[in-house]
Amino acid sequence: MLDIQLIRQNPDLVKEKLGKRGYEVDFTSFLQKDQERRQLIAESDSLKATRNRVSADIPRLKKLGEDVSATLAEMKQIGQDIKAKDEALNRLEQEQLDFLSGLPNLPADDVVAGGKEANQVVKIFGQKPVFDFTPRHHVDIAEDLGLIDYQRGAKLSGSGFWIYTNQGAQLEWALLNYFVAEHLKDGYQMMLVPHILNYRCGYTAGQFPKFKEDVFWLKNDESEDQERQQFILPTAETALVNLHRDEILSEDQLPEKYFAYTPCYRKEAGSYRAEERGMIRGHQFNKIEMFQYTAPENSEQAFQELVDKACRLVSGLGLHFRLSKLAAGDVSASMAKTYDVEVWIPSMNDYKEVSSASNARDYQARRGNMKLRRKDGSLTFLHTLNASGLATSRVLPAIMEQCQTADGRVRIPDVLRPYMGGQEFLSRA
Repeated sequence: MLDIQLIRQNPDLVKEKLGKRGYEVDFTSFLQKDQERRQLIAESDSLKATRNRVSADIPRLKKLGEDVSATLAEMKQIGQDIKAKDEALNRLEQEQLDFLSGLPNLPADDVVAGGKEANQVVKIFGQKPVFDFTPRHHVDIAEDLGLIDYQRGAKLSGSGFWIYTNQGAQLEWALLNYFVAEHLKDGYQMMLVPHILNYRCGYTAGQFPKFKEDVFWLKNDESEDQERQQFILPTAETALVNLHRDEILSEDQLPEKYFAYTPCYRKEAGSYRAEERGMIRGHQFNKIEMFQYTAPENSEQAFQELVDKACRLVSGLGLHFRLSKLAAGDVSASMAKTYDVEVWIPSMNDYKEVSSASNARDYQARRGNMKLRRKDGSLTFLHTLNASGLATSRVLPAIMEQCQTADGRVRIPDVLRPYMGGQEFLSRA
């Protein structure tokens, strides 16, 4: 959520920054209602002060034998006026909250305007693999080696689902073990979080209310309070960002560094392109998420740490990939800045994202009321950051395609072999 004080003080600046996203906003009505709200607060507070003062004086007047019927009638009218103003105030505050909740985060100053077309490649890692044979698509490799069962996955759950089988399941688990070991080595706390979350979790993350249709909801009674509605998490970030919701952390606690493994459940609305067959897009995939809570002055350093960690994970696998800085229109609504780690998929002749490292700054902290108490006693909002570390559903295809051999096998990256019993290649059973 954006700082309302910034909107009050410089609405044109906020409008300009949001314009970098291609997001148009008019603050005229909002600011008028904000002025009405503050006027109502002043009027209501004045009436309440009068009521308290006169109410305290009534016993004294009664004791003196004076007629207080007119005063009681006045108090009744004041009470009605207070109720009316408070009801109007509540309506305005809800309208204000709804408006602010729908606004995306402000892009960082160094993020360029535009959409995907304005994304910038920051660095390229390694060389594209060169084959002296005709390389195969990862779906064909997976089916030939018995790594993935797409047909039975669809039979069990529909399109967009698959089953890891035999060596495929082992390789998937080896990837997760490799990621976990690296995060533990770097001092991150491992968390196993619930997969079913309440509405407030999605709101704090910035996914709700605008993107609430993108998740799988549990069937609830329509009369049930929105706050009690539950959904299946689309990413562990949605859980991790809520760990310190409504809490105040001290400077000595920061930074808090977490990671969590979960499957991710996403609707992925829309049709799949032909080249995205297989595991490139799906409704369920495995991912390890990194997350940090920091002081504002340290968030850029934390951001770079997350970017570097994600890159190291892919480099450790020996894969060719690139790092891209997203333009404002391609950065998700909750984030101020995002770098994507994109791995090369030869069959697609394209790069696909396996990690997004993002800095939300204080946007999520405002939504979740998460604050930092300075050593001098002052309070400020925390900064929150996240990065995939990593999502496997595109890493596995990249390994199959980049590490395939002329005889139909797949070379297992060195860092995964300890988790595969020393096995060097995936081959037909």
